Amino acid sequence: MQRKKSWIFWWLMSFVSYEMLYENWVSGQGSCETICNITSNIGRNHTECCMDYTDKVLRTGKVTDAMTTLESVLERTEVNVSMQVCVKTFVALLHKPNDTFGGLKIYADDTQVTPDVPLLNSKVLVQLPRELDAGPNNKIVFCMFKWPKMNESIFESPHEVYDQRLVGLSVQNKEISGLQERINITMEFTKKIDETQKPSCHFLNYSTCNFSEDGCLTHWTRGQTTITCSCNHLTYFGVLIIPDPSITKKDQEILTHITVIGCSISLFASVIAILLFITNRKLRQDVSMKVHINLVIALMLLNLHFLPSQAAAAGSSSGLCLYMALLLHYSLLATFSWMALEGFHLYLLLVKVFNIYVKKYLLKLSVVGWGVPAVIVSVVVIIDRKFYGQVALETSNSTICYITNSYVKIWTTVVLFSLVFLFNVIMFGVTIRRVLILHHTREFGQNNLEKTKKDICSLAGVMTLLGITWGLVFFSFGLLTTPALYLFCILNSLQGFFIFLWFVMSLRKAKTSATKMSSETRSTNS
Repeated sequence: MQRKKSWIFWWLMSFVSYEMLYENWVSGQGSCETICNITSNIGRNHTECCMDYTDKVLRTGKVTDAMTTLESVLERTEVNVSMQVCVKTFVALLHKPNDTFGGLKIYADDTQVTPDVPLLNSKVLVQLPRELDAGPNNKIVFCMFKWPKMNESIFESPHEVYDQRLVGLSVQNKEISGLQERINITMEFTKKIDETQKPSCHFLNYSTCNFSEDGCLTHWTRGQTTITCSCNHLTYFGVLIIPDPSITKKDQEILTHITVIGCSISLFASVIAILLFITNRKLRQDVSMKVHINLVIALMLLNLHFLPSQAAAAGSSSGLCLYMALLLHYSLLATFSWMALEGFHLYLLLVKVFNIYVKKYLLKLSVVGWGVPAVIVSVVVIIDRKFYGQVALETSNSTICYITNSYVKIWTTVVLFSLVFLFNVIMFGVTIRRVLILHHTREFGQNNLEKTKKDICSLAGVMTLLGITWGLVFFSFGLLTTPALYLFCILNSLQGFFIFLWFVMSLRKAKTSATKMSSETRSTNS
């Protein structure tokens, strides 16, 4: 009876120690070795124990520690020929080659793994080449596992890892890289890949938690239910689901250069336009010009914060990136707001016409144009400052400081712009109708041709002020993607320059009118 009590006491103490050690390991103060040395004494396999605890540690976010420990334990586990270990989300195979290694095929699903024997519902097939030159002292380790979605954010990748699945490969006592005969990993897709997305083979450097595609080739065509990753080294591999831009890398580089050059020209032109407005009294007295200059200021702020955003994202200062992202979002919203107010001002001039006097009109427009974006950005910051940070550009490999949350981006930019665009398209249609009516009332002749040219220029100016060209983004799909993106980048990056031309034409028109009036006055007096 006394021996039974002692055994129960020892078992309880082991269990308590076991739990305490796990808590310490999770907090970074213990090790898998210490825990599993105790648990193996109460009938638990050492390797299974480490895989079980690695699964638990993955759920806490300490992925680097968990994966390093797991790899170390699997490589040190003794095996005669082959041994499979399956624990929860982990499936592992330990294979000891013969004297001559002629290659190896590994089949695996979520519950089992076998060497050279096909499985009925195999999800992963790994083909290891002869070039590995593994012998009895070079145990081959295969590991496949998933991690919870809540830990996906720890990896420095804005893209989803398909099925949260990683495949790890290593050879004991060997560093495998630069292979001529590539390692082929074929994975089966259980979910359909969206038309706007494509899979891409990457490997995970788990010491830095960065995904990279260096040394890996992706073999996949649209509609195919499997993907093959062909790599020249061993590590942990996964398939990332990335946006399919449907444009070549050369086009991406050209579009980037066009955008930078266009925005730089617009920034310079916007500054000149503001100086012209300040120094010209007649422009300052024109209410329409006051509305236009606010749009110019918004565009200037947008270009001023967009151009250095990539450099800010590449820097180490998170505070600077937060500032750039916040101001970029604000200036973009301000640009949309003043485009909408341009449409509202056009409505008063062309549709309402009479009784359009509004007390403190410009002040009220300014409250809406600058205040509403400030409120939206403030609400986003109050909810969570992490909504602003580094974001990967879909059409290039670079990053900028902008909105990190897709829902915030959609509701505060895409939806808002869609409403502005719809209203301004209606107002542009009203403008075209009014111009056509005036055109039909004129008499034919050379003078009419001159006025037609002026009407075309006026419509182009109105289109620029209303931001109609921003709507090209809605046509960037399918065969239209590349042409639409080229037009979008050219026209919208130069929007500030086009408005500057509008200011110059207005000044010229004002001077011509003043000269004509002066000459008419002199002829009348004479």
